[in-house]
Amino acid sequence: MALLQISEPGQSLDPHQRRLAVGIDLGTTNSLVAALRHGVPECLPDAQGRVLLPSVVRYLDPSLGGPGREIGFAALAAQLQDPANTISSVKRLMGRTRAQVARVEKLPYRVLDLQDASMSAQPAAGMAVVQTVAGCKTPIEVSAEILAALRQRAEDSLGDDLFGAVITVPAYFDDAQRQATKDAAELAGLKVLRLINEPTAAAIAYGLDNGVEGIFAVYDLGGGTFDASILRLTRGVFEVMATGGDSALGGDDYDAALAAWVLAQQGLSAALTPTARAALQAEARRCKEALSSVDQADGSVLFGVDLDGHSVQQRVTPAQFEACTAALTERTMVSVRKVLRDAVLGKAQMQGVVLVGGATRMPQIRRTVCEFFGQAALTNLNPDEVVALGAAIQADALAGNSRRADSGDELLLLDVIPLSLGIEIMGGLVERIVPRNSTIPTALAQDFTTYQDGQTALTLHVLQGERDLVADCRSLARFVLRGIPPMAAGAARIRVTFTIDADGLLSVSAKEQGSGVQASIEVKPSYGLSDEQIAAMLKDSFVTAEQDMQARALIEARVDADRMIAATRSALAADADLLDPGEGEQIGHLIDALTQRQSSSDAAAIEAATESLAKGTEAFAAMRMNRSIRQALAGKKLEQI
Repeated sequence: MALLQISEPGQSLDPHQRRLAVGIDLGTTNSLVAALRHGVPECLPDAQGRVLLPSVVRYLDPSLGGPGREIGFAALAAQLQDPANTISSVKRLMGRTRAQVARVEKLPYRVLDLQDASMSAQPAAGMAVVQTVAGCKTPIEVSAEILAALRQRAEDSLGDDLFGAVITVPAYFDDAQRQATKDAAELAGLKVLRLINEPTAAAIAYGLDNGVEGIFAVYDLGGGTFDASILRLTRGVFEVMATGGDSALGGDDYDAALAAWVLAQQGLSAALTPTARAALQAEARRCKEALSSVDQADGSVLFGVDLDGHSVQQRVTPAQFEACTAALTERTMVSVRKVLRDAVLGKAQMQGVVLVGGATRMPQIRRTVCEFFGQAALTNLNPDEVVALGAAIQADALAGNSRRADSGDELLLLDVIPLSLGIEIMGGLVERIVPRNSTIPTALAQDFTTYQDGQTALTLHVLQGERDLVADCRSLARFVLRGIPPMAAGAARIRVTFTIDADGLLSVSAKEQGSGVQASIEVKPSYGLSDEQIAAMLKDSFVTAEQDMQARALIEARVDADRMIAATRSALAADADLLDPGEGEQIGHLIDALTQRQSSSDAAAIEAATESLAKGTEAFAAMRMNRSIRQALAGKKLEQI
């Protein structure tokens, strides 16, 4: 008799087979790939035993033949000789236009607007592209080269094809940047199990390795981005309480500040050739790293580089480096304080502080963070590797491997969105449906109705931001719900549902509950929100809170007045014969009074006039209702009723 091999739905036919899944930290300066081996997460090395892969790609002239590009250390070694075709820090270009890239004119390679580039395959509208000898490349394509190299390293190390990967992104990456990262992974041949925030990945690694519970602050300063997050760890549940940061602030900015200070000390212009700019950047990074290990009392490091024929020699002390980068350090602490406010917590309530990212090796960073929180930070895991290690743990769980369930060591990850989401309502106001710092994945809904009699279609405008007015928020998408049955204004019931998946990507649907007609849209990124705008949106929401409340109250009062006037005039047109001349004239005066008040800036006065019209028409409304009832009952027998 033949035997059937049976397995649970969704599981491997071989119960002992593990699905190979990895965690990838796609960094601005360096990238890593990690996996669980024998139940322990570890970063996977290349053939030379190096776990770090420089996030650098060099494109070669295709007419010369050969591989067409170099990745990692080979590309980094050629950066000074061929800066125009050697792309580094590409993470800062993800989901951005040229105008929104910080210090784009100082990059050693050329960044173009999409409309200026000649490309065989057009990327998403508005995306910045990089000009190389091999043609224009999108940041997605460059990142895909790095991810493909990491995928190959993992498959060589693990001896089989990968099932999927968890890829980390800065907590403050918006929808465009997250989607660009996902696109790059798919282009590299990787199945994305999930995108998770870098601070969350670090907390996963620390939480499981140390067996700790409580509320923790994560300070993550990488090469190109900064994140601050507050997380609660409870019996394997990682809940992100609040997150914030700056996706255009990192170790690269410390390099740039040091380079600018040296040029100023030497009296040299900042206008340099691409080769000199690349050399200056490389020397600034070397000097920064050296300063992180010298004696803080009297040590110094020689900053030495040749720039377009000028030999630059400058001694730099730790105190001088700290002074020229103090503004950057303070910017990180502004984000830390704001995240604490969002979580409604004090710094004394933190059970621990986790430092993540290679840039946190700078002594001034460690000292500033420790002094602010009044405690030593957790640094027992390598800050370069901790994010990849946490991502590997999450990848193993999402791949369905049984180790965690068998050991009782289960992991639940609750992440959050950085900015509120909502739709436009009458008067140019924003009705927030998903508040900022809401846990994801999530689905939230709210009911709305029509404004005019007989309205058969409704345009929905999806927005992101913290302000009350549409003009002050970011437009994400528009779509139309058609086929609504003609009804009186306010009779339709339209449910709008926002669904955010585990990667933080959004879809919106609208359904008229009575008829069942519906429409939906997957919000595609516009690649158009600058890093300064992200920070400003939150800042403005606090600075202008009272002003926004007043503006919203005034607009709502005017909208209510409009609806009351329209409804009253419609009623008069249909049933004015129910009123004697004096009653009709009185209602007319109330309408005129409300119309005049509508143009004022006094919300209370408009509301009072609206209330007066409502009270003045109560008797008329009762008479109309009586007439409707009599008409409905006319000619019918009691048993029919």
